[in-house]
Amino acid sequence: MLTNLLNSTASLVFKRTLSKMTRGRTLQNVVSELNKFAPLNLAEKWDNVGLLIEPYKARQIRNILLTNDLTENVMQEAVDTGTDLIVSYHPPIFAPLKRITQKNWKERIVSICLAEGIALYSPHTAWDAVPGGVNDWLASALPCVDMQPIQPNALGGEFGGAGRTFTTSVTLSQAVASVQRHIGLDVHLSLGVNHNLETPITVVAVCAGSGASVLKGFEADLYITGEMSHHDLLDASHQNVSVILCNHSNSERGFLRKFETKLYDMLKGDCEVTISEKDKDPLKTIVKT
Repeated sequence: MLTNLLNSTASLVFKRTLSKMTRGRTLQNVVSELNKFAPLNLAEKWDNVGLLIEPYKARQIRNILLTNDLTENVMQEAVDTGTDLIVSYHPPIFAPLKRITQKNWKERIVSICLAEGIALYSPHTAWDAVPGGVNDWLASALPCVDMQPIQPNALGGEFGGAGRTFTTSVTLSQAVASVQRHIGLDVHLSLGVNHNLETPITVVAVCAGSGASVLKGFEADLYITGEMSHHDLLDASHQNVSVILCNHSNSERGFLRKFETKLYDMLKGDCEVTISEKDKDPLKTIVKT
């Protein structure tokens, strides 16, 4: 315990020292780079993306924390590590807030960001749609041939959009094993009618998060997503489509490992970029042993 505490303290001191050595960038410059990677007009119209909190007093952005969800545990981590900007994949501010008090955890997060001068940016479905984004990352769990968006959104000659579909050549059991290795977690598996683990999989449709609205009715052998309702699973089953469910944020979170390096390179090393150690899926799949 003491050794772990000392190591943790030493790591925090090192991060803070390193942060002071980095040159940093203005918030506007970092936001501009984030928008270049995934233009906000790629996001769904119902979404709330972009710069959500801009502190009153401007300061150099030296420490950037990546997280899938901005919970209170992650917020405390951001404060403890001297974070200047949080990039939270899911927007913690979604429904309109009528007040900022200490009675609601989302309101408390906003008040802490304002008090500590921490900026907040959320990309959500812009990252889903952009080429090289979350859905491409999830699809790369399997060998992909001719990958295309399920619902295309043309932008500057490059095609992004909602979901991904591609052809492959694996069995269902191989697909499950590959997804497990890719996300580094156990996955929940639902099987379609007449499908078994040796069923050949040729056409795959992928949508990170809650993918039913994108996947429903799409002709494929296999759907990969985070979560689906009971009735959507029944519908897929009756269409002879197998389904792999990963839990919602587990189908997204692994992309942060890829983006950590990408953002650091985009900013030419001017900012330290780290992934939250406190961020985790609120739902855990229990595997019987």
